[in-house]
Amino acid sequence: MDPVKEGPGPQNPRSGLLAKLTSQAEWDLAVVGGGATGLGVAVDAASRGMSVVLIEAEDFAKGTSSRATKLLHGGVRYLAQGNLRLVREALRERAIVLRNAPHLAQPLAFVIPVYKVWDLLVYGIGLTAYALLAGRRSLGKTRWLSRKGTLEALPNIRQEGLVGGVRYWDAQFDDARLAIALARTAAQQGALLINHCSVSRLQHSAGRVSGIECMDRETGKQYAIRAHCVVNAAGVWADEIRQTDLPSASQAFVPRVAPSRGAHLVVDASFLRSDQALMVPKTSDGRVLFAVPWQGQLLVGTTDVPTKDPLSEPIPTDEEVDFILAELSHYAARAPTRADVLSAWAGLRPLVRPGQSDVESQAISREHDIFVSDTGLVTVTGGKWTTYRVIASDTLDVCASRGLLNLPAPCRTHTLLLVGADGPAPQGTLRCYGSEAVQVAKLPGSDRTIGPGLTEAMVRFAARYEFARCVEDVLARRSRMLFTDARRAAACADDVASILRDELAIDPKAEEFRRLALQYARVAPNPALQPRIADCA
Repeated sequence: MDPVKEGPGPQNPRSGLLAKLTSQAEWDLAVVGGGATGLGVAVDAASRGMSVVLIEAEDFAKGTSSRATKLLHGGVRYLAQGNLRLVREALRERAIVLRNAPHLAQPLAFVIPVYKVWDLLVYGIGLTAYALLAGRRSLGKTRWLSRKGTLEALPNIRQEGLVGGVRYWDAQFDDARLAIALARTAAQQGALLINHCSVSRLQHSAGRVSGIECMDRETGKQYAIRAHCVVNAAGVWADEIRQTDLPSASQAFVPRVAPSRGAHLVVDASFLRSDQALMVPKTSDGRVLFAVPWQGQLLVGTTDVPTKDPLSEPIPTDEEVDFILAELSHYAARAPTRADVLSAWAGLRPLVRPGQSDVESQAISREHDIFVSDTGLVTVTGGKWTTYRVIASDTLDVCASRGLLNLPAPCRTHTLLLVGADGPAPQGTLRCYGSEAVQVAKLPGSDRTIGPGLTEAMVRFAARYEFARCVEDVLARRSRMLFTDARRAAACADDVASILRDELAIDPKAEEFRRLALQYARVAPNPALQPRIADCA
């Protein structure tokens, strides 16, 4: 498909998108939040023929939805808890994402190294059941591995006491790139999506939510949008939107979101030296830990720490960094140190708050919650990337059951190919563009490399067709360099900024990004890191 027909670009600049906000007297649906859930709702509603507008305060997937462990999975942990319904649902959805976005999601083998004979039996049986639950959607058979077979799969793991291992299959994806594909697919289906535009308040008429008011963060211009239905999909900030819905400031407010921070580290791939992932089924705090080959590096995580402050840029604590490094050192033959960390970052999960507020976040359900207020505001929280499509469908069903929307057609997203999935995808750095790789290669600068896996043409494509407005948009989410090697990302900021100025004629905020990149690089006050950080300043 021709990317010029979709999203912003030379023939459809941001000013044109903003003009459309007021060109329609009333929209069927207004969505607040451009993460996995909000984008999923927009795609579903627009593909059914409804008029849809989505407003995102920062960039698509800026928050939680770009900070996952990059896994599409049925939830092995949920299997251990006996939640077979959730496991089956997620396994079905995993297969749908693999089919609808094959350029962004692929099967991946996971290996559990085992140091006790009894664990070999327990994990093998459990993961065999996991594969059987997938049925015809299974990505591969679960195998018991000998000690030799385990070392062949994971050459750089600790050999002392190793008994064998278990290999099973799940899937991996690029969360931020999938979000961009969803945004562009929604636009292709007729939705209007605006990033870097913040919702300031809800509109009410006769005691009912009737729309939203928002501000373009680039110009400061205010916009009023009328809509039959408003869906609040603001993630960890959903309660802030809900508070603007209270008819009285004195009315008691009951939070529905319990934010939890999850930290990740990225180190050099040599610490695992494998194209298969390491899975630790039980860390010292009872969690599951993954070490996953990703973007040429090794992604390790995650933690689960309750937090009260929903920051847009949560910072991993010293304790979280040390915890992840210590857990990996139990399995890695060569233990990484803080000096080996290429990037350290965290995300906040919008977990569904239970009835009591003192429950540990690991015990809170990852299933989604849809709540409709007395004024008709629909708030959806919880869930995970794998099941984003089900969350969207369920949300629209609730809207219809409450008389807030008329659904003109049944859901069809289970067969809707995302942008870039309508043709073969090349191998290498252009794979994430799928069938659009040929268009990227035709842009100026296709032969000029800016940094690892990034060319001038890719930056131009991001500015013209992928809603990118600043250096961070490009280096954090269109490219993943900020998350894989923060120092290199900082070093690329000026080159990216120059291209964006040429394309967009706006301030691309290079200095702001450089400060952010140094934050990702500086995992803790450590004098040994300062010379390396200063090289990028």
